[in-house]
Amino acid sequence: MKKDLIQEARRYVANAEKTLNENGCYNKELKQYEDEKYVRAAGHYLWHAVLLALDAVFNVRADRRTRVDIRDYYEAVRKRDKKLLALVNNSYNTMHLSMDYDGNSRKKVCDDGISLANDIINRCASFLTA
Repeated sequence: MKKDLIQEARRYVANAEKTLNENGCYNKELKQYEDEKYVRAAGHYLWHAVLLALDAVFNVRADRRTRVDIRDYYEAVRKRDKKLLALVNNSYNTMHLSMDYDGNSRKKVCDDGISLANDIINRCASFLTA
């Protein structure tokens, strides 16, 4: 089940990349995507991928009757791995806030979001194999 979450997280990252590449309308001159809608969608996919990877390692959602808060993830990650905590904090700012909420369409921001998501997923996968 936990490895299934890692595979699902990787699928979400692939969907984000596909969304940007096929629908984002990249403008080489401006070095940004022209369609903010697809940047927001990609940011949402990437952030969801991170949460799936974290759920594979940490039982943040277990026995919850209310919606999980980002602070719950921060607390669980902080107890186990400070480097992962830094990655999660950066990914929250990049994917969830900059891409998803703000619609920041700069290619560098989008590429950083994809890279961060892959780093977090790989780190979480390494916890499952250790």
